Amino acid sequence: MLHITKKLNRRLPNFPLPIYKSIKIANSVSETGDKFSIFAGLDKKKVKELKKLSLDKSDVDLQKNTSDLARFGKGSYEKWYKKNRTPFALVHNATDTLAGLIWFGPKQLGLKSLKHLSKKELALEKNSVYRGTWHTISYRSYPGFRGKGLMKDFGIFVMDIYLKKFPDIKLWNSTNKENSAGTRYAESLGFKLNEKLSDKKKNWLVMVKY
Repeated sequence: MLHITKKLNRRLPNFPLPIYKSIKIANSVSETGDKFSIFAGLDKKKVKELKKLSLDKSDVDLQKNTSDLARFGKGSYEKWYKKNRTPFALVHNATDTLAGLIWFGPKQLGLKSLKHLSKKELALEKNSVYRGTWHTISYRSYPGFRGKGLMKDFGIFVMDIYLKKFPDIKLWNSTNKENSAGTRYAESLGFKLNEKLSDKKKNWLVMVKY
């Protein structure tokens, strides 16, 4: 569990923030007494850390369950950000390191993540900006902080902020069928499996929050 205290009394700015702008929006404390800060946006230092984490092939869970190696490790954060993405970071105060990351942004319902796209679909995805009512949520925690009960409260908190900024959108998420922890996490945030859009033969699930 994560006990969160809002830091900002003033109204939050519009999302997405200008690239590399980072605003501390909350303080938090885990059940074990570890202190964390929650930020909207990533500054250049945290973008550099994100790239390093994404390139870490020893992190088997991250490499298996996300496309971050291609997205942030080998790819361009700047190009990704241009697709109107809004990242939120959970940062461990004592070490100033990323404990978790959640982002939101417009994305066509059911569109597969990078590692599942064909070459034609990948080219289309990289060169288009979706402007519909569906937005995606994506999440990951990092080594040393997984399994400590931090992500649920973090997710609920930032999802509430995002939905207040975009009250007319709907959220969806995609996950690997074999990533049972990711599926359970989505369910804890109120997402439910969409059988029609899921591709179980390819172990790819679509979860929707109605």
